[in-house]
Amino acid sequence: MVESDPATAALVDRRWKEEDRRPGRTAGLPLEHVVGWAEFAGLRIAVGPGVFVPRRRTEFLVGRAVALAAPGALCVDLCCGSGAAGAVLLERVEGVEVHASDVEPAAVACARRNVEPRGGRVYEGDLFAPLPPGLRGRVDVLVANVPYVPTADIGLLPPEARDHEPLVTLDGGPDGLDVLRRVAAGAPEWLAPGGHLLVETSERQAGRAVEAVSAHGLAARIVTCEELYATVLVATRAG
Repeated sequence: MVESDPATAALVDRRWKEEDRRPGRTAGLPLEHVVGWAEFAGLRIAVGPGVFVPRRRTEFLVGRAVALAAPGALCVDLCCGSGAAGAVLLERVEGVEVHASDVEPAAVACARRNVEPRGGRVYEGDLFAPLPPGLRGRVDVLVANVPYVPTADIGLLPPEARDHEPLVTLDGGPDGLDVLRRVAAGAPEWLAPGGHLLVETSERQAGRAVEAVSAHGLAARIVTCEELYATVLVATRAG
């Protein structure tokens, strides 16, 4: 990692202080909602009020997806939020085909700004439901950045998240794995032979996450990144 020189560091610090004085910031809005974009994996991703802000740790999830996607791969981004994952795949994988979906109308509108100009498609609906039926059995890489915070822990989140991001993007149910289980149940029908499902989870949930996808015949493993404090489940359909 390249360290910033003192002048650059001072400039960044001053910018953050200036942004903190904007009206939205005094109301507790995430900085990204105030300025209208988030930096993610080297891209400027449009975000807005009511849209989940892509986290830096999720760069690890998307990086693994990019590594597994061969040129021309068919990729799906479920729970796409702003469409950050789909946008990165379109930028980094030659000839890739990307389809993304989200249940939140604000997220879908935002994702269309990030994904469709790059050549992808975005659909509004619950998980697999709005995807074109012709994708069944053909998906090479399925990215699902599902909510995984246990319901009882929502109150412990920073106010920028719990007060200004949709609850559906955060709350994963009693143990945080409700949405993951639904994705795991549907994934075998959509994955191509040898296709991969990638899901962000937490270190403490990793074992149960592996059990959830293994129950549906997928071979699962956990990969981690200490620098980003990221834990990712990679599950593969038999070839």
